[in-house]
Amino acid sequence: MKKISTEKILTVMTVIAIFMVWYIITATGLFSETIIPSPKSVWESFVDVSRNGYKGHSLLEHLATSMKRLVIAYLLVVVTAVPLGLLSGYNSKVRAVLEPIVEFYRPLPPLAYYTILVLWLGIDESSKLALLYLAGFAPVYIACVSGVIRIREDYINGAKTLGASKRQIFFYVVFPAALPDIFTGLRTALGVEYTTLVAAEMVAATAGMGWLVLDASNYLRSDTVFMGVIIMGITGILLDRIIRFAEKKIIHWKGRS
Repeated sequence: MKKISTEKILTVMTVIAIFMVWYIITATGLFSETIIPSPKSVWESFVDVSRNGYKGHSLLEHLATSMKRLVIAYLLVVVTAVPLGLLSGYNSKVRAVLEPIVEFYRPLPPLAYYTILVLWLGIDESSKLALLYLAGFAPVYIACVSGVIRIREDYINGAKTLGASKRQIFFYVVFPAALPDIFTGLRTALGVEYTTLVAAEMVAATAGMGWLVLDASNYLRSDTVFMGVIIMGITGILLDRIIRFAEKKIIHWKGRS
């Protein structure tokens, strides 16, 4: 029988403690249900939305709509930010072109340029995907550049000494060495995109978990807001676990001496 680690026990105990504190606070009646709904109210909201839906869409439809937007934008980030980041780290001229653009928009709040995206791309899915894409691009790009720059020179010089071409050095030395940083950037990008999801679903959306939370907050339905936030948090953890699983399989040497 596999022994449960101390870390997992501590994690479970932390979750239980949070729910106990939440229950105690609401049971004492110190705060209104509008401010902090009870666990029972949140559960009842979950059951109600699961059975009857919310504003014409089922809970699964809301979740699927958000996941579709998130996954499409995320895949676009992977196929563009990773190669551009690696190339920028490997070639200072490419970095000189791309880095000012990324560094300019990276600190900007998503809502600051979302209105511009809506003006350019319209209020349909294009502007929402563009917002999520821009939110996820910067973390992956920066992580890839950092991963390449941090590679030890003797690795590259050793490959050159053995007669490796630039192409071979890139694919057999630079890329594998940068993989840990790449996956760090991918995990960070997923979190950033998820936090941007609510902003992306603010304009002309009729479905999605971000829109559900935002719409429920307009009507002071705190139980539905808490329910939506918890679901988003759980799905975010699951998506992160998928990336960590892929990282473990691909970078099987990580952490080994």
